[in-house]
Amino acid sequence: MSNQLDTIAPLREFVVSMTNLVSHEHEEQKLINQGSELLKTLIQTDAWLPEFCTVPHPDFYQQYLLHADPLGRFSVVSFVWGPGQKTPIHDHCIWGLIGMLRGMEKGQRYKQLPSGVLVIDGAETLLHQGDIEAVSPAIGDIHVVSNAVADKTSISIHVYGANIGAVKRHTYDPATGSPKNFVSGYSSKQVPNLWDRSAEIRASL
Repeated sequence: MSNQLDTIAPLREFVVSMTNLVSHEHEEQKLINQGSELLKTLIQTDAWLPEFCTVPHPDFYQQYLLHADPLGRFSVVSFVWGPGQKTPIHDHCIWGLIGMLRGMEKGQRYKQLPSGVLVIDGAETLLHQGDIEAVSPAIGDIHVVSNAVADKTSISIHVYGANIGAVKRHTYDPATGSPKNFVSGYSSKQVPNLWDRSAEIRASL
């Protein structure tokens, strides 16, 4: 594998572009639309993703932090799905984007009736490499997600309108719709060093 510092430039450029976007745009739908275009460019290739952010866990899907904006305006996360792994039914409480990087991912949306009961909202979706999906309380925020590849790891890149690892959100009982608070945190033991460009500079000497 190439030196991480030589390959990580697409992620660094994405973070810079997202920082510029959230600095001047505050309307959610415009953030989703423009952020989707930026994310679509990022996920056209996967060589930029550091190896330590691709490692599955035998029992649980992993959430590796790639970048958290210091002002809490957005975060970027690598979700790594081992075979058969899935989330509980959950929400996000903020806008979010899902970009499929490797493999495939299934998603099923739900909506909550005034009685509190959850019902299926639309058909199950299947994301292939390069596909983008959006979530938010305004457009649909409750879903369950799983790896759609039976025998391989799948990876998706998620962008959220806050530091998602610190957001208080909810899982839902599938039978009753009862919510339970949770804060996801991150699986990361380290995060990519986006700003060390020494390898690039040495190569230009």
